[in-house]
Amino acid sequence: MRTKSAIVVGLAAAAALAASVPATAAPAPHEPRRACPQLDKKLAWSGDNRARLQKMIDERGTCSGNRGPRPVAAFDWDNTVVKNDITDATLAWALKHDKILRPKSWKDTSAWLTTAADKALTKACGTAVPVGRPLPTSKNTACADEIFEIREKSQTMSGETAFAGEWNHRRTVPAYGWIPQLFSGHTPAALTSFARQARAEQLAAPVGTKQTVGTHTIAGYIRYYDQQKDLIRTLKAAGFDVYIVSASSEPIAEAWSSGVGLDRKHTIGIRSITKHGLLTPALKGCGGVETGRGDALPYMDGKRCMINQEIFRIKGAKAWKQQDFSHRIALGAGDADTDVTFVNDATGAHVAINRNKSELMCRAYDDADGRWVANPMFIDPMPRKSGTYPCSTTGATAEDGSKVPVRRADGSVIADQADRAF
Repeated sequence: MRTKSAIVVGLAAAAALAASVPATAAPAPHEPRRACPQLDKKLAWSGDNRARLQKMIDERGTCSGNRGPRPVAAFDWDNTVVKNDITDATLAWALKHDKILRPKSWKDTSAWLTTAADKALTKACGTAVPVGRPLPTSKNTACADEIFEIREKSQTMSGETAFAGEWNHRRTVPAYGWIPQLFSGHTPAALTSFARQARAEQLAAPVGTKQTVGTHTIAGYIRYYDQQKDLIRTLKAAGFDVYIVSASSEPIAEAWSSGVGLDRKHTIGIRSITKHGLLTPALKGCGGVETGRGDALPYMDGKRCMINQEIFRIKGAKAWKQQDFSHRIALGAGDADTDVTFVNDATGAHVAINRNKSELMCRAYDDADGRWVANPMFIDPMPRKSGTYPCSTTGATAEDGSKVPVRRADGSVIADQADRAF
């Protein structure tokens, strides 16, 4: 047994040893720990945007000492994580390689397709090819033109309306659902393969390249934004659960998301219903909306619904509502009004890549909670918008498609805003 005097001597020795070792000052509360994942300072962000995002990462990530559920970050894809549009690129590749299978009736592809569009497609694409066989769109310019014009403008080449009827304009848009519907008859894996082949071509093409689809001229290159790849990397390293939420067909989005280190589980897109392993025109819904027509896509309010349903496991009609703080994303990033609802739901940072889209930029510049991060596009940014965004009059889209003022959570109207991130 140790004696009392021995204990005293031991304590004195320990005190002397401690005094001989220089103390390391604890970091100030506002300073990130040395191990905190850091955004790459060599990559240019506008103004103090990098510092603001870093602050949010330090506050909400592993460096905060948070022991609760992992914070969630959600990104739109096209023109948010990459420059240009992966759906356009995949459709263009498919048309050039005869990958669209002839439907029995073009009206089978969408419940909203008009008789005018059905007639235009039937006339341009013909009926000589057996149902279920590839249409020769690589050589039939008229057929490729009609398909791409309907995708791009929701009208036929002669200017007639391609989609008609009723739908909630904050939950879906028929032209978006029409792309996965066009690929009916293929397996999801085949569609992912088409997207991967398009991806290889687009990444190899020089920045600024154009391509021709029928007689349409569109972008012929895509690039990952280095800043967004770095942001996603840093968020993941800081303990965030990061997702892509896109209005692209999910098999198409999956061909690209691995490029930023995200797997299929973390890639949410338009989900087709399969039959015997093949894609069908029926589309999965959200929040109790399950008609199969495509009434609830990951589009505008539908992106909130998909995040609530698929990430936070909130079922039924409640998934359409903004949730409490603990069931909302920490960071949301988008570039268009199609993203405004989920980006606005974020509790830590709302990243708005400026493509001059009114509702998104009205909210970004109003900056109601002081957490909006507005940034120009990282490649070939848009010029400054002339005049102001019509926030107080027609900046937002209502459920019936009409244009209405942009309102804050308390119902007050946001004043018109000048463009500042360009």
